Formats: sequence, structure tokens, C-alpha cells
Amino acid sequence: MKHRGRHRRQRRGRAWRAFLAGTALALTGAATMISASQATDSAAPGALKPITSSERIAALRLQEQQVPEATLDRLASTMGRPVGVSAVLEDADHSLRTAADCTAEERTALPVEPAATRAHCWDAADTRSWQPGAVTTSGDADDDGLWGQNRVILSGWSQNATASGHGLARVAFIDANDLDRLTYTWVLLTVPVDGGRTYRALDSDISGMVWYQEKLLVTAADGLYVYDMNRVQRATVAGPAVGRVPGGWSAHGARFVLPAVGSYRPVDADTRPAGLSLDRSTTPDTLVASERTTADGEGPALLWRYPFATDPARSGLPATDFAGRADATEAYETKAADVQGVLSYRSHWYVSRASDEQDGRGTLWRQDADTARATQCGSDDTQHCWSARTPSLSYWEATGEVWSQSGRMLFALPLTSVDRSLG
Repeated sequence: MKHRGRHRRQRRGRAWRAFLAGTALALTGAATMISASQATDSAAPGALKPITSSERIAALRLQEQQVPEATLDRLASTMGRPVGVSAVLEDADHSLRTAADCTAEERTALPVEPAATRAHCWDAADTRSWQPGAVTTSGDADDDGLWGQNRVILSGWSQNATASGHGLARVAFIDANDLDRLTYTWVLLTVPVDGGRTYRALDSDISGMVWYQEKLLVTAADGLYVYDMNRVQRATVAGPAVGRVPGGWSAHGARFVLPAVGSYRPVDADTRPAGLSLDRSTTPDTLVASERTTADGEGPALLWRYPFATDPARSGLPATDFAGRADATEAYETKAADVQGVLSYRSHWYVSRASDEQDGRGTLWRQDADTARATQCGSDDTQHCWSARTPSLSYWEATGEVWSQSGRMLFALPLTSVDRSLG
């Protein structure tokens, strides 16, 4: 069942698409960075191979674990009434710069072909020592592209172990109502502990993230964590600590805290979701996942999907059986090495591959059960046209745009331009 009335807002969606079509940016700076010495990628991954073994598909099963309601209620009662997404956006205290104000070095993180039609860069001081991760939007959250009256982009970042010995994960809640002026504030991802008397930081990279209906699904080292977007809490003490402190609640400098409400652990510890995206072209909508591999890894990588629940009582969560088990319904092998972002739409799967070199360019492939084609650029039709590293791909169906980030650049481009760029 679709969320909150697709047909009510079709006219607004058409107007928004028309607005986007008339405001594309000409971002050509990155194109000058391509090297004529780059050759066509000889390591073509070939067509996807469907997995038909029920045993292999069963190995992709996730086990749901919910945080007790009493734990969440105790945390909320001591921290204060939770706030919604709109309250977070109203408290935005940072701004992203538009592409024209980004440095030439920052813009080298953008794809060469297809070119980004929207691009913004993060303040170096605000993101120093943090690693960019996944992106999701209100286009995932609701099929009209809005959350309430707002257009929102979520950008995940992580930091390795700090002085406390623990890593951190945070999400920028970006007000995207005016795409020429993006403002944001940070929300720290946490996990309730001690029965809800305090919380700890989510100590993990954020390589995958999907905001679907009221829930935010985030990859972690030990599986997926689930966050309820209606349970954002305000931090009351500024400082580097995380959790309850004398005088209130601290979130390592963030103004808000988002406590996990559950998690999904893989039954096979060797196969964990890394990249995530939402596919609205299936019925029901599905959560798409990719297995993280390295350039020198052995064997093919896996791509698969889980259906979302249609029961309103489980809004935003994967479908599970009576024992809380979420089963994959479709899976493929891809020979693409070092898979990062993954996107599925209709019969096609799009995977971004990292560069083999520290300052090189990655590739973007479209695969299906019959073929594999990469975006091409330059006089020699090289396939090294993509950003060096894009941890995620997020398709905003209402606008037809794919959002991603690389380095300090947050960018978007039409999915149709990806298809036109395929060799």
C-alpha cells in the first residue's frame, strides 16, 4: 500500500519536474580532469547471473530485533517530547555552498559523464575528519517526494574512533525546499542502552541508508539499524560526550539525537548489506542491497532485495514472517569488483565502482540478466567517467534524479542522462 496519497499530489509532482528541467546546471569543470591515457575498462562485469538456489537466498535472511517500547519511552520521558523532521529543519545552522562557490579541487569529485545538474559542497571545517557515506531523500520517504510540506535530503557521515575509543555516525538533515540554498543541521545516530537511561553512539560507517515512510534504515558493521523519524530528540548540552551527562544530554556537538528503535542482523555473518537503495518500480516497494567487495576480492558480489511490509502496523519496515525473519525475494551475482552504490529501477541494476587509484575515477555500470554497459566519455570512449567513490545512489522518482555524494560534493543528475551516456 502506498504511503499518503500519491494521486492527491500528482499535479505538484509535475510542476516540480518542470521546474527541475528548467534549472539544470552546466557543470563542466570536472570534464577537464579526464585523462586521455585512460583506456576502456577491460574488466567488464558481464550480465547479472540470477541466483536460483533456495539455500543461497536463505543465507541472505535478516533477523529482526526490536528495542523494547519501555526502553524508548523511558528515554523520551527523561529527554523530553520528541520532535519531528520539520522542527529539525527549522533549526538548521549550516549552509552548503553552490557549485560556483566550490573550489576546482572539490569539483574534481563530480562525475565527468553524465555531468551533474545540481552540485553543492560541504564546509571543510564542518566535515574535517568525517567520511561521507550514504544519501537518501524525502523522495524515498514518500512517493510524491515530500515529507509533509518539505523536500528533504539526508546525508550520512561517519568518524573513526575518537578519543573515547568509539566511532561516530551522524546525518545532516538538509532543507531542500530551495535547491539554490541548502541549509542543514546535524543529528547524531545513537543506540539506547541501560534500559533507556542513556544512549551510545552508533559506532559504524554509513555506507547505505534508506528513508522509507517513517523509518530510516542504516547499514552498520553488524547489520541494519532502524530509526523512527518521529523520535528525534533534542540534545541539551554542547560538548564532545555522547549520552547522559551532568546537566542534560550530549550528542558530540550535534543539536539532535536519533535513537535506534530496532535492528536486523544477517543470519550469515559473511554476507552483510553494504549499499542500500529503494526501488519503487516493484510491487510492493523493495529494499535493494549490495554486498561490499574490494577490487582484489575473490568471487562475484551479490545484489538482492527485500520487500517492504504492506501492513500499516509495520509502516516503513521490511516484511517479516511470524518469527521476525526478513527473506530476500530476488538475488543476483555480479562480477563487478569494488561495488559501492547500488540502484535498481525496473529491470536494470546500476552499480558504482570505485577507482583503482587514489585520485582516479570510478565507473558506473548498468546491468541486467542480458548485458552490462558503462557510462562513457572522452575521445577514447573511456569508461572511467564516474566519481572516484560514491557510497550510495538514491533515485528521487518524483523528479527523475539520482542523488549521491563524493568527497565534499553532494550532487544530482537525471537517471535518463545515465542511460544516454551508456556505451
